[in-house]
Amino acid sequence: MSRVPLNRYLVFILVAASGLAWDLYSKSSVFSTLGYPGQASQWVKSFFDGWITFRLYTSFNQGALWGMAQGYTWLFASLSVAAFFGILYWLFVAKAAHSWWLTLSLGFIMAGTLGNLYDRLGLPQCVHPVTGERIYAVRDFLLFTFGGWPWPVFNFADVFLVTGACMLVLHSLLGQPAGAEQRFREGESALPASAASGTCKAPAESRRQ
Repeated sequence: MSRVPLNRYLVFILVAASGLAWDLYSKSSVFSTLGYPGQASQWVKSFFDGWITFRLYTSFNQGALWGMAQGYTWLFASLSVAAFFGILYWLFVAKAAHSWWLTLSLGFIMAGTLGNLYDRLGLPQCVHPVTGERIYAVRDFLLFTFGGWPWPVFNFADVFLVTGACMLVLHSLLGQPAGAEQRFREGESALPASAASGTCKAPAESRRQ
């Protein structure tokens, strides 16, 4: 397979870097404004006559997406590091970056992976208000309720992870249009030179006339 085009590298870096920057900025802004943890915004946005509500609410998550598997911070940090190298290998060594769809979806996943890994490594230097110990946990702050039931608090890194994962599922179910184009090109290369160039030979009767 041919080399990965330079624009795939640029788009992947742009998506991953901008997503990571927005995730870290939003976490820092909300937590510095509201405080640690369990602090909620004074405003509440309501939709559908209050059936859906949204507000900011600070929370620390030592587990996975939506608060699952609490207490395994270092396990998920290790998995995030593995995902980082796995994504780079898949895109640029296995050449998955030939697909625009995979380039974008894995860019979103990389942004979410690095955003939450940053928190799990304790790089924000959040400290427990009582013990003074550094907190190794993901900063969450987006809270929705549906019919009075709260959805697990999440952040923009989670949004990017879910977006990228959904794009991968769609890719596996529906396929990639570029694949059909590639098969067409391969089939075209197998044709005789005259057919591939789009020329036609006149019938023998026509040449004799």
